[in-house]
Amino acid sequence: QVQLVESGGGLVQPGGSLRLSCATSANIFSFNVMGWYRQAPGKQRELVASIATGGQTNYADSVKGRFTISRDNAENTLTLQMNSLKPEDTAVYYCNAVNAILQRYWGQGTQVTVSA
Repeated sequence: QVQLVESGGGLVQPGGSLRLSCATSANIFSFNVMGWYRQAPGKQRELVASIATGGQTNYADSVKGRFTISRDNAENTLTLQMNSLKPEDTAVYYCNAVNAILQRYWGQGTQVTVSA
C-alpha cells in the first residue's frame, strides 16, 4: 500500500513563506505525475501545482510566480515552496500521486493558515 505523508504546514503571516514536503513509501519513479491540491472550507479541492516524471510543471494561475513544485528523486520526496503567501492561500494541502496504470493516491493533508 502506497503511503504519502505531508509535513510543513502551519500558521504564517501574509507575505511569508512555507515549504511543504510529501514523503512517499514507493519509488518516486513509479509515479507518472505528482502534485499538490488544496481545499478551503466550503470550496472544492483544486489543483495547485503538478510535476511529471520528465520534470514538466503546471501551476494554477493563482499561484504562478509564488509557488514552486519540485521532486527529489533520491529522497522520494515532493516539495512545494510557497512564497508571498496570501490569506486566500489558506486551505488544507494534499499531496497526490498517479502511477502508470492511473491509480491515484492521496496524503492525509496538512493545514496552511495565512493570517495576521
